[in-house]
Amino acid sequence: MVIPDFQSIMLPLMRYCADGREYTVSETVDALAQEFGLTEEERYALLPSGVQGIFVNRVAWAKSHLKMAGLLENPRRGVFKVTARGAEVVQDKPAAINLRFLSQFPEYVQFRNFRRRKEEEEQDSDQPTTPEESFENAYEKIRTEISAEVLNRLKGCSPGFFERLVVEVIVKMGYGGTRVDAGRAIGKSGDGGIDGIIKEDKLGLDTIYIQAKRWEATVGRPEIQKFVGALTGQRAKKGLFITSSDFSAEAKDYVSRIDTKVVLIDGETLAQLMIDHNVGVSTIATYELKRVDTDYFLEE
Repeated sequence: MVIPDFQSIMLPLMRYCADGREYTVSETVDALAQEFGLTEEERYALLPSGVQGIFVNRVAWAKSHLKMAGLLENPRRGVFKVTARGAEVVQDKPAAINLRFLSQFPEYVQFRNFRRRKEEEEQDSDQPTTPEESFENAYEKIRTEISAEVLNRLKGCSPGFFERLVVEVIVKMGYGGTRVDAGRAIGKSGDGGIDGIIKEDKLGLDTIYIQAKRWEATVGRPEIQKFVGALTGQRAKKGLFITSSDFSAEAKDYVSRIDTKVVLIDGETLAQLMIDHNVGVSTIATYELKRVDTDYFLEE
């Protein structure tokens, strides 16, 4: 049997976890491999990288899309389970679950629109591309998928977890001295819209005041004005406002016209920073692009 594509895996995956129990990816992969009747060779066939199995990869992508549609969730690290919506879908006994089926759910449409917008910024796929360009386009496509899932997780985490995550990202970017120093600073102030204070450099020569908001709604100008007012009260010159949602045009225009330096980081930007600095993501494969060293073949 040919290894099923990730869309063909969606319905069997939903049926498997429809009982509401928590499952790990490994036990799910084993069960689905048996259901599809995969041979040992098919079950353990590897991607070209030689690091991850083809079937494992496709199960992971199926699970990712189902989570984006709100049919699966991660109640805790390392496990997943069906949601109330997912249980209803299985009870309705659909003939198939695929990308078109998932498009009935608003969360999934938002995810697809985000991905489509990113892809439209890339080179037209109808134009001839070099192998290197094709590789880069594939990389960007995967990164867009991961970014969308990271953003979805950000919106679902608790405010306290979001603040700790913000600290980790800032420290990984080289600010705040050490993780311990940053941990002591964040959340201690709570004064007029300031969630924390962090060192701008390891010597602590300057400080940055932080507001971290895990929100769904768009952050408008009034919220930014409150934050700027709090900065003025602290005689602070620099502020960082981070949210899991986005900022209104009025908010962005406001910070561009004031003397106080305020940087706005929305959910999409935060997700990209997390990927860049390995926060909440892990590397599963590394590829090296090489070219012929023409100098090596020169004979004197």
